[in-house]
Amino acid sequence: MKFSTKGRYALRMMIEFALNPGKCTKINQVAERQGISDKYLEQIVTILSRAGYVKSRRGAQGGYYLTKDPEEYTVGMILRLAEGSLVPVSCMEEDINSCSRADICASMIVWKKLDTAISEVVDSITLADLVNEQIRLEEAALQERV
Repeated sequence: MKFSTKGRYALRMMIEFALNPGKCTKINQVAERQGISDKYLEQIVTILSRAGYVKSRRGAQGGYYLTKDPEEYTVGMILRLAEGSLVPVSCMEEDINSCSRADICASMIVWKKLDTAISEVVDSITLADLVNEQIRLEEAALQERV
């Protein structure tokens, strides 16, 4: 399974917003720091905003900010919003598998285990976890330069 740039960039954008608690972050700041097109980020932030994950504030000190604490967002929430379903095969997208072979498909065990594993990973990591990791990585990079 490959995640699209939309999902990866949504996650990176949410980390950037979370790195500035209580403050607004402008899209061009995220674009510059992350090396991503600001036009593409504007499309992604619209998705995040419509879902209520972020809000915007106008004006000179404006930008975007998280509507909840970083601990309340999981990687799974963000990726599912940006990507849609994270199931590994299309026949698992509905609650009831409509595939005519579902009852006799031995490979379903693989797809179900993979789906469970993916969900367990992305739903167990919070945005706060990623923020802490980002801070650790940036501090380590600074130490290497000294």
